[in-house]
This record gives sequence, structure tokens and C-alpha cells, in this order.
Amino acid sequence: MLPLVFIDVDGTLVGPAGAPTTAVWDAAAAAVGRGQHLALATARPAFGATWGWARRLDPDGWHLFQSGTSLVHTGTGEVRHTTLPDPAVGRLAATAAERGWVLELYADRDLVVDSDAPLARAHADLLGITHRRRGRDDLDGPVVRAQLVVPVADAAAARAVAPEGTVAHSATSPAMPEAAFVSVTAEGTTKASGVAALAAVAGVDLAEVAMVGDGNNDAEALAAVGHGIAMGNAEPEAREAAAHRVGPVDADGLVEALDLTARLAGPAEARPPGP
Repeated sequence: MLPLVFIDVDGTLVGPAGAPTTAVWDAAAAAVGRGQHLALATARPAFGATWGWARRLDPDGWHLFQSGTSLVHTGTGEVRHTTLPDPAVGRLAATAAERGWVLELYADRDLVVDSDAPLARAHADLLGITHRRRGRDDLDGPVVRAQLVVPVADAAAARAVAPEGTVAHSATSPAMPEAAFVSVTAEGTTKASGVAALAAVAGVDLAEVAMVGDGNNDAEALAAVGHGIAMGNAEPEAREAAAHRVGPVDADGLVEALDLTARLAGPAEARPPGP
């Protein structure tokens, strides 16, 4: 049995319905009952519906939010974060204005978006919060992450505009299939770095850690842990990085993944070939 399992949200924990299914919650409860620690590893922030899901998985433990740049403890409220360089924020704002993209700026527990575009409104609904158009000066805390919300076809182009000193990864959500979410964080800050940091806090070797995910932004973490598990709906980068594959999110593939982690121990010997 693997003691620590990280779980992505969109496309992994959550499918087209926009919330975890009863079967997923039952499997999570069974995992916790047998002594496993479950932690979110998501690009989403630590508020709205996502915060409630984190607390349900573990109400007194560390979770990884905002693509690894915001680590939050659900019990104590302690936060460990990495801030985004100010020049990068300015360049992203200029690029978003030029391209007509939605730019969101995040603190650990807050979000501002200076747009009323349909994608901005739809994303607020997805997060379970009320859309309010606000500028950077209204953000409660330092900027830890920027996110471009763009049409799916623009995902690669949006990743390519990451300013110097930053890194960009993208994700999608079955509950909002028209959009790609491109997270921009400080260079060296990713889901993989966050997973490594929280595994160290828990005193668990990465060889004994599982990560379940589906997106471009999950690939590095899937490769870094002993047991990367790709969902059946995973993007090519995630499939190639993972040691194991399970069913898609709309067939409750996470249930299969959690059952698998109960039978695994030590690092995977080899990664599967092919797409």
C-alpha cells in the first residue's frame, strides 16, 4: 500500500458533472480508512468548491494548490508560497490585452480578473464563486500565480508567452470543455516541486508516492513520483510520463486508481510504451 496519494482535480477527481461522484467519495473514504493520506494536487486555488473537496479528503493536512505555488494546510491554515515576479505580471497583462485573452491573478486565497468575458464568468461558475470584475490592486495578497483562460485551440500559444523567469503549463476541465487554463508560475515552481515538498514534510520517499492526473500540467509530477497514474482521458504528455493507466474520469477512473494504490509498493519498474 502506498501511504501518500496526490490527486488532480479537473479530469481526475471531477468530470463533466463538475463535482466528484458518490463512487469517488466512497473510494476516497476507503483509502483513508485503510491508512492512506490523500492530498489534492491541482492548479485550482484554495477556495470555492475546491477547498471543500480538500477538507473532505483530509481536513487536517497539506494540499497542493495553484500548480504547486501555493501549499495550504487545511487544519491550521498555514500557507507556503512562491510569488510571481512583478515584471512577469506586467508582461502577461500586456499580452492578454493584445490577444484578447482572459488573465486571472491569484493570491493564496483570492482571485482578481479584470474582465467580464464569457470565459471569465464561466470559470467563476466552475470554481463555485461569484464573478466580480476586479483589478490587480484589489487582490488580497501577493500574486503567486497568473492564469490565462483561453480557447482550447490557443493553449500552446498561451504557454509560449510565459515571460522570462516563469514556467507555463496548461490544463482542461471536462466541465468547461471550451477552455484551456494556462498557469504561469515562478520558474522552478510546478506540481512536481510541490509534490516533492509535501512528500518531504510527510516523511514519505517519492518512491512510495502516487500521483493521479490527466493534464499537461501533471506530466512532471507523474514522472517524479514512484507511481504516476494517468487517467484514460489523459493528454499525451501525461500518458507518456505515467507508469500506470486507468479508466477515464467519466467512468470513475479515480476509483480504479485508488484501488491500485492499495496494492502497490515501492517504485514502478518500467513505464508503458506507446501512446
